[in-house]
Formats: sequence, C-alpha cells, structure tokens
Amino acid sequence: MTYLILIFFLLLLMLGAAIYAIVQKDLLYAVIATGVISLVLTALFYLLQAPDVALTEAAIGVALTTIIFIITIRNTVRHEDDYNKKDDLKSAVE
Repeated sequence: MTYLILIFFLLLLMLGAAIYAIVQKDLLYAVIATGVISLVLTALFYLLQAPDVALTEAAIGVALTTIIFIITIRNTVRHEDDYNKKDDLKSAVE
C-alpha cells in the first residue's frame, strides 16, 4: 500500500512539473522543470525494478540534456534582457 502511494505521489509530482514547464514563460525555469520530470522518472524506473534504465535516464535525461539546454539558453539573448535595455535607454535619454 505504501509502495502504491509513493508511486502515485511521484506521478502527481511529475504531472505538476510537466504542467509548470508548459505554462512557464521563462525558458530557464521550464528547463529546470523538465529536469525535475527526468529526476522523478528516474525514481519511478528504480521503484519499478529497472535500475539500468534509471541510471541511463539519470545520466542522459537529468544531467546531459538539462546542462545542454541551460548552456544554450545562457548563450542566447533573453527576451527579458531586450526590454530591460530599452527601458535603460529611455531613462538615459530623459
């Protein structure tokens, strides 16, 4: 019974993180939410007695994919930064 409650809780956590990733406007927070989804999926795979799949998901899904997305977002110009620069220019002119 406790096992089923734990699996149900992890599934709800994964669903909540997925909805948060879809609704979130900031890409960095959305990527972190997808990392949480992969982390919960890793725990579910381990609980379902698939440790090799859990290890692969942890290495690829949590670590590698999240790091690649964060590096990509860091190297691009953020939409919020454009608005802040325009506001700074307006205040400097006035």
